[in-house]
Amino acid sequence: MNLVGNWSYPTAVKFGAGRIAELGEACAAAGIKRPLLVTDRGLAGLPVTQGVLERMEAAGLGRAMFSEVDPNPNEVNLAAGVAAFNEGGHDGVIALGGGSGLDLGKLVAFMAGQTRPVWDFEDIGDWWTRADADAIVPIVAVPTTAGTGSEVGRAGVLTSSETHVKKIIFHPKVLPAVVICDPELTVGMPKAITAGTGLDAFAHCVEAFSSPHYHPMSQGIALEGMRLVIENLPKAYENGEDLEARAHMMSAAAMGAVGFQKGLGAIHALSHPVGAHFGTHHGTTNAVCMPAVLEFNAPVIAERFDRAAPYLGINGGFAGFKAFVAEFNDRLGIPQGLKALGITEDSIPALVKDAVTDPSCGGNPVELNEENLADLYRAAM
Repeated sequence: MNLVGNWSYPTAVKFGAGRIAELGEACAAAGIKRPLLVTDRGLAGLPVTQGVLERMEAAGLGRAMFSEVDPNPNEVNLAAGVAAFNEGGHDGVIALGGGSGLDLGKLVAFMAGQTRPVWDFEDIGDWWTRADADAIVPIVAVPTTAGTGSEVGRAGVLTSSETHVKKIIFHPKVLPAVVICDPELTVGMPKAITAGTGLDAFAHCVEAFSSPHYHPMSQGIALEGMRLVIENLPKAYENGEDLEARAHMMSAAAMGAVGFQKGLGAIHALSHPVGAHFGTHHGTTNAVCMPAVLEFNAPVIAERFDRAAPYLGINGGFAGFKAFVAEFNDRLGIPQGLKALGITEDSIPALVKDAVTDPSCGGNPVELNEENLADLYRAAM
């Protein structure tokens, strides 16, 4: 075994019910005096966002907001956000929301002072070193879902409006300076979003645990993240007011994003093109793809899940885990197969073309290529 790895762990996290009250202190700690709140269109008019704006105003931070953010943010959204940031003379970003609001907010903070196009900073090799690090402004992240874990991530996902390909934009300074994880902000999530975002966190943990790369700290975090989702997502789904379950899910979301420093895999390689081309919900798409990917990776990952299953409260080792995942999806109202999401057989060649270049491929236990990716899409149909 090659015992070599490059490890990085998250930032300051203020975790707990009611911690949104510390927003002003968080901005002060990050050195932000004139923030731009970035969130998505769906959240912009909701009480949770109005409450954040009121807290900003009470703290003397103004109440500037940008919300022209699509469910799968693109470079057009980003350009509009950067323009709003620079025209308003802001010095930092409060990124609020699920993955779309958090990612776009982080990328606005990243790109506000850059002179090169955003695609020059895709997560390829050392492309991140092209950026002017001194021009990146600080970020305070406030998640309102429990899924992506973007609040503790050093990258943002951006979809090209021209090619419909999702790209990961990376820089170490995209990591938020302060994170406020307040589970009270997730209480209003509808069942479908609770399930989809929660299963996104689960997919992150499953893929990190499956990844062949050496990262024992992330391996342990991924295992515990799976347990938290298994025990608490059904509770949060059935009773959205269960604050304890919501808190555990918020922890699991952050753990999934920390865990996948070890790597992602075919679940994400499949789901990214589907989301980019068809506009599907990312976490829900991950959940739909997971059974086929588990079966595909079985020769390599079965033994480690045999060991993990008892800790997760699952009988029957890896076979039991696979059966559990299918039942878990059904229990949480997840569609059965990509066809149920509107994906057609004739779209597979285009999806494969994008999937084969997705960075997630590199973390899959079994090497991926055009042929087996096409087979995986068919199996997930």
